[in-house]
Amino acid sequence: MDNYPVLIVVAPLLAALFSGLAVWIEERLSYPIALTGLAISVFSAFNVLLQVITSGPIQYRMAGWAPPMGIEYRIDLLNAMVLLLVSSIGFLNLVASYKSVKQEIYDRAPSFYIVYLLFMTGLLGVTATGDLFNLYVLIEITSLTSYAMVALGDRDRGPLASLNYVFIGVIGASFYLLGVGYLYMQTGSLNMADVAHILQSHQESSIVLTAFILCIIGLWIKMAFFPMHVWLPNAYSYSPVAFARVVAPLMTKVMVYVMIRLMITVFGLDYIFKSPFLADAVVWLASIAIIFGAVMALAQKNLKKMLAYIIVCEIGYMVGGAWMGNQLGMTGAILHILNDALMTFAMFLAVGNIVYKLKDVELFNLTGLFGKMPWTMAGFVLAAFSIIGVPPTCGFFSKWYLILGAFEKGAYHFAAALVISSLICAVLFFRVFEICFFPPISEDSGHKKSHSPVVMAEAPVSMLIVSGLVSLSLIVVGLYSGTIVNTIIIPFLK
Repeated sequence: MDNYPVLIVVAPLLAALFSGLAVWIEERLSYPIALTGLAISVFSAFNVLLQVITSGPIQYRMAGWAPPMGIEYRIDLLNAMVLLLVSSIGFLNLVASYKSVKQEIYDRAPSFYIVYLLFMTGLLGVTATGDLFNLYVLIEITSLTSYAMVALGDRDRGPLASLNYVFIGVIGASFYLLGVGYLYMQTGSLNMADVAHILQSHQESSIVLTAFILCIIGLWIKMAFFPMHVWLPNAYSYSPVAFARVVAPLMTKVMVYVMIRLMITVFGLDYIFKSPFLADAVVWLASIAIIFGAVMALAQKNLKKMLAYIIVCEIGYMVGGAWMGNQLGMTGAILHILNDALMTFAMFLAVGNIVYKLKDVELFNLTGLFGKMPWTMAGFVLAAFSIIGVPPTCGFFSKWYLILGAFEKGAYHFAAALVISSLICAVLFFRVFEICFFPPISEDSGHKKSHSPVVMAEAPVSMLIVSGLVSLSLIVVGLYSGTIVNTIIIPFLK
């Protein structure tokens, strides 16, 4: 039990090593090894969450070296929840992706599993670490594997999307690393808790302010916060479906988590909100991001591209809530990390099922899907309702906290942006429902239009089971939102 915190990260890392070695012995072993590694990670994350809830935060010293010289994994209520979320989504997606990987990346499947495990290792390490430079290293592991995964996708457009992602990702990483360098110059430490303690006596330092601005800009680029979002739509649209289903719900949400971690644990909310102008400007920018993402989603004719712009919109929700400067806004932002990850995962699972059968998700090709793929479309509808914010799905409750936080702050423009974006999402999803409900139209020999017969074409059972479970979890998590807030989020914020 003492080693659960490090097992969360080390299990998928070792699984990546052994999956690579298995290619030389028996290629078919790569998948079960990958699945086992992530299963151990989920089990460890669940036990860590229970331990943190009952006994308080956990401090794990890597190789026994004490901080600030050694690297420390510090797990509290916030990242314990995120660790379980990340590991669970990674495991479930791997279960659902077995057949789609064989179909889409049939000649490079073992390579996919190895890079996938390294991607998960990076995300889990980013969430668990309590060291600022170790955080940078793990972000780069996550980013490098993302670049490779995107390039494995669409053979024509994937490499160019990956190259664009590389250029912008390097810029984001450079900003963050430069900020960490300034912090180290001022404090002489990289341990988050130690830096936070030292910064209490350097509140007026221009070096600290510069470090904060650089770190936040770097994270905004990594999370694709408007107007630094330009890499995201193509990267997520042209990557392999098996990777899109995990990067879309996790990458941006983990970066939002890192932003909140720096705000609360390292710099402190008192330092950040001592200048109301900065917080107000960020909330305004978040409001613009919400409207921009929703409008751009409405203009898309490809389902994956549409969902990519919805992610840009959702990032605005979380950033705006975190910068609201009150407990309600921060509660809504943290709860939306969980809720948005689940509903984006559910949506991309359904889209993955559609791609598996149709090979294409252009809207004009989706006619008659309710008849052809009823179970897949049921999951799609539940995910869409959650993104819109229909109760009792989980999306409603985090939006409710965000709106309450906006009213408490007097940021009525942010509340209006939330409501308007929800209405736009309702319009665009019901447009998709309309297309998918009616069967395709064919012309007979007399040139009279008639409905062609509907042929059932559901996805494989493994994909349907995972999609169904995740879609149902949107309602379960919604019903238990109050428990999550009172058990995890409020105690963490206190």
